[in-house]
Amino acid sequence: MTDPGTPASALPAPTTLGELRDSGATFRPVKAEIRANLLARLAAGEPSLPGIVGFDDTVVPEVERALIAGHDLVLLGERGQGKTRLIRTLIGLLDEWTPVLTGSELNEHPLAPISVWAHRQIAEHGDATPVGWLHRSDRFGEKLATPDTSVGDLIGDVDPIKVAEGRTLGDPETVHYGLVPRTNRGVFSVNELPDLAERIQVALLNVLEERDIQIRGYRVRLPLDLLLVASANPEDYTNRGRIITPLKDRFGAEVRTHYPIELADEVRLLNQEAHTSWLGGEQLETPLVPEHLVEIVARFTRLVRDSNHVDQRSGVSARFAIAGLETVAASAVRRAAVAGETRPVARVVDLPSIVPASRGKVEFADSGSDPDDERELEVLEHLLRQATAQTFRARCAGLDLTGLQEHFTGGDTVESGELVPAAALLGQLGTIPKLAELLGRLGVPEGEQSAEQAAAAVEFALEGLYLTRRLAKDTDGPRTVYGA
Repeated sequence: MTDPGTPASALPAPTTLGELRDSGATFRPVKAEIRANLLARLAAGEPSLPGIVGFDDTVVPEVERALIAGHDLVLLGERGQGKTRLIRTLIGLLDEWTPVLTGSELNEHPLAPISVWAHRQIAEHGDATPVGWLHRSDRFGEKLATPDTSVGDLIGDVDPIKVAEGRTLGDPETVHYGLVPRTNRGVFSVNELPDLAERIQVALLNVLEERDIQIRGYRVRLPLDLLLVASANPEDYTNRGRIITPLKDRFGAEVRTHYPIELADEVRLLNQEAHTSWLGGEQLETPLVPEHLVEIVARFTRLVRDSNHVDQRSGVSARFAIAGLETVAASAVRRAAVAGETRPVARVVDLPSIVPASRGKVEFADSGSDPDDERELEVLEHLLRQATAQTFRARCAGLDLTGLQEHFTGGDTVESGELVPAAALLGQLGTIPKLAELLGRLGVPEGEQSAEQAAAAVEFALEGLYLTRRLAKDTDGPRTVYGA
């Protein structure tokens, strides 16, 4: 019941029912608890749902209104729009610690018991009834809805062993509780709600309407205290036959989510969610993915979402972009390990690794039955080049790169590749005019410039010159040659 990482001195003091009552503690329902904590955050000017990116003016206000109204809610959106992340963030609006009867399966508040077992405990022990403390991280339950989900999984079922011990079927103590009752006094999430069979939806209907549960025809009067949140794809949710209409009617609020509207939000989301810090291992430093490469991955993701070749009903998850950025960082770490670089820095040459790695995360609208359709790869490669060109124009507009171009006027070439170290790349170019200005355009602070970052900037400039048809390029597998 306690957080293993929390020292005992940090736990609240009362350990018995009498001590809790004497401390002035009161019981309040979970929705009132969330409402009070939310209003306190809003009054203090703090973010109500920290870590949620791109929803500040759209989704977050709707969720806040629903919580203040005390509504159960359903989030509608395509995959990878942050629905599950948002739901899990709601846990932060619960009190950090809450008292519970020690040994209760239903997380019952000592001042508001609901089960036969709890009433018997209090009658037997009185003010000496033991009290424990539950951390808010333990007050969340979730279930991914699948067609084989049973009423027993969510609500509960009769325990045949207890019946064999002599209890009657109508006795509430014969019940083995499911996930929903065991999340009493917390937040419960049903992901992909329309995938539940109709009879399971009916069981949830009773929880939403009456706040009690029915098991095998026996009504178990348990005034459950929880916030129920569901997620669904809009197409499934609005399709009659995938979800029963009475259940839709019981949710107090429907909130539509979306992908990041602004490019800046897409970049911020990538920087927040991509786990590149662990890729360096023990021998190498943490890999660095320069700002311009993060922007390319973000633009690439947005272009894929808008492409006519991609199934718009399925969408392109944020995990597509996150996995892509992590793949780019991993490619830099691999090069550093092979070439002996001390600081892995990602370059343009690492970008093509995204395409085969993330192909499975995209559903194409016109894909055939052949899983090895090369046309899908061609579409992704074209969109990646387009994203790189857009970023080059945005970052380097007006920058004079004629000095770099002049290196190739005599027929010279520069060879790069996924295993070519930064020193080898820069050594082919010699002195590079306006390098400091180029690094500044790409967001590299003056005191933090390194050979690896210079190589990343120069390679980006070379690729930009190629994409704007000012420089030739030849690619042969992992080998890339610029010029002539």
